[in-house]
Amino acid sequence: MNDPKTAASAIDRSYTLADFDFELPNELIAQHPTPERSSSKLLDGTGAQAVHRIFRDLPELLQAGDLLVFNDTKVVKARLFGEKPTGGKVELLIERVLTGNQVVAHMRVSKKPQPGETLWMAGGAFSATLLGRWPEKDGALFRFVLSNDSGDDPYQLMDKHGHVPLPPYITHVDEADDVRRYQTVFAKNPGAVAAPTAALHFDEALLTALDQQGVERASITLHVGAGTFQPVKTDNISEHVMHFERYGIDPATLEKISQCKARGGKIVAVGTTSVRALETWAKTGETQGDTNIFITPGFDFKVVDKLITNFHLPKSSLMMLVSAFAGHARIMNLYKVAIDQNYRFFSYGDAMLLQKASQGEI
Repeated sequence: MNDPKTAASAIDRSYTLADFDFELPNELIAQHPTPERSSSKLLDGTGAQAVHRIFRDLPELLQAGDLLVFNDTKVVKARLFGEKPTGGKVELLIERVLTGNQVVAHMRVSKKPQPGETLWMAGGAFSATLLGRWPEKDGALFRFVLSNDSGDDPYQLMDKHGHVPLPPYITHVDEADDVRRYQTVFAKNPGAVAAPTAALHFDEALLTALDQQGVERASITLHVGAGTFQPVKTDNISEHVMHFERYGIDPATLEKISQCKARGGKIVAVGTTSVRALETWAKTGETQGDTNIFITPGFDFKVVDKLITNFHLPKSSLMMLVSAFAGHARIMNLYKVAIDQNYRFFSYGDAMLLQKASQGEI
């Protein structure tokens, strides 16, 4: 794993947690997606003045030769419900699949079971035996081994018996439509417990239009973890301990990035997860592994020129990331504009297009 200390090395210490806070009316938290993926609103924040667009207008805002970098992770049905032997209710959120049918999970239960104790999940369809805490004996997560009579692996068990792990601010129980809409149209590599939400706005028609315009595509994989929803709680943001997420970048994507830079095109990251993977690679030279990169104002972006992203939670690490990328003052102003114009926020909400700030704008 990358050294956690390197993740926060570029922090501008003049910022405190309060600098990334804002008031958001509850009615602007999107509970359901728009009827069509590309019919959501798009706030173009690349110019001197914010411009209100529809997401399907994106081809008008990019140039032939630009490169869109998507995250092709696939959300798994990671939320599982079951019972302890005593009958007490338990909820697991699978964060990571290990070898040997072992998984790492968050656990919600009134009284924690002991190592060796077996939980019965999904009405007894399979068992989850607690092995201990993870990654160490005092870790915040728990390691289980899953088993059923059919010999299904954890992904098969989640697919059969799990629920879509909707974010905590979405209040409805997962529905059939969430299986489709809380997933990108190009999702390929299973492992995420949260969607790369900026990519949810892309449908096949929009992708075709971008192809026809000469905008190229590439993919990284970053398996989004539940930590993406956690607020930063330390007033001194340099004290925040960032969560780890697995990522991978294949040689074909690196070649496309090199070619795009050589021809003068722009690298357009689709979502903060793509930014985190690309900038981790630029910082460490590692094309796969676990990253806990913490991007805050003062960070020196090496790869990404433009960013498509949804609107993020107050006091979150992602608010800090977009502020680092586009400039803190610009971001806070764009968020005010979005709230005044009733943009929809968070995972099922609207999007914005940003460009990397010049040094004087940071």
